[in-house]
Amino acid sequence: MSTLVPSPVRIIGTGLIGGSLGMALRRAGVEVQVEDVSPGTAALAVELGAGTLPGPDAPDPALVLVAAPPDVAAALLDRALRTWPEALVADVASVKSTVLDGLRGRAREEDLPRYIGAHPMAGREISGVIAARADLFQGRPFVVVPHEGTDPRAVSALRGLATEIGSVPTTMDAAAHDAAVAHVSHVPQVMASLLAATLLHPTEAALGLAGQGLRDTTRIADSDPRLWVEILGANAGAVAEVLGAVRGQMDEVLVALETLRGDPDPGTGSRRALAEMVAAGNRGVRRIPGKHGGATDAFATVVVLVPDRPGELARLLTEIGQIGVNLEDLRLEHELGREVGLAHVAIDAAREDLLTRELAARGWRVADA
Repeated sequence: MSTLVPSPVRIIGTGLIGGSLGMALRRAGVEVQVEDVSPGTAALAVELGAGTLPGPDAPDPALVLVAAPPDVAAALLDRALRTWPEALVADVASVKSTVLDGLRGRAREEDLPRYIGAHPMAGREISGVIAARADLFQGRPFVVVPHEGTDPRAVSALRGLATEIGSVPTTMDAAAHDAAVAHVSHVPQVMASLLAATLLHPTEAALGLAGQGLRDTTRIADSDPRLWVEILGANAGAVAEVLGAVRGQMDEVLVALETLRGDPDPGTGSRRALAEMVAAGNRGVRRIPGKHGGATDAFATVVVLVPDRPGELARLLTEIGQIGVNLEDLRLEHELGREVGLAHVAIDAAREDLLTRELAARGWRVADA
């Protein structure tokens, strides 16, 4: 049994995040109780291994996790604080300031020290408990968001929970958290959705030319509209600020393109403006942390051609391990009808020559090798 997480844990809301938290905590030896506004959803969560339905004689929870959208989280938190006066109570909504302000407007002052915000930075474009996974949080940041009156026991409990489920705990205040997720989560969703919406207009023949780049940049566009309306509305200020800057940059790109359309050689700096836009993107990409929290500059990507036959990808990964190279990340590219796929293997840059040489010696075709 876990010694880092108060037990039992009551999870209120058994969607993707609530269900995955239940599975991860149970795997760590924590007793988990689940409840949901939908009895059918709660029953499915139990069948999938997210927890048990608490009966009338069930022990009171030591920790309550509210896994609900920001617009209803405050009411559920207040109910939990009043129902279980000895329990620590947290929410895992993706926006923190709105939830904290809502709770302050309804909760008893003496209950607030037992509340703490949290946000596991993980998810899938597939929603619902049916998509829940015990390993969803492995290696992902877990933001602990105390307020000025939070009981230190709550901070310790949530950091311990993050460790037990394989996440990397970090602590932020609510405003800093909301500004951060506007950049790394909410605006990317808006941009992916806008890009994907442009695909409503081309012909089927045009869409048949789509490659991996389009799939990469639109993957998260296939998300739940109802959930994202609540998230974007709850973090409207921070998201609008980032999008305002994007709009200014987009205007500059449009001016450059319109100038070039009118005169292929205008001599007005239009090409420089486009180059600077792409170069700024290059610098931004390099700031995204890698698997172990360092910049991606330390990684190299080796592209390997993988025959479209059963067992070939597994053989590649096995042989990478035999060579003694640690896999940092893996992305597959496989178009319909191709006899081979492309495995983009991210590794420590210092091991690139070794892996390229050894894979080629074992008969693998390595791009540019």
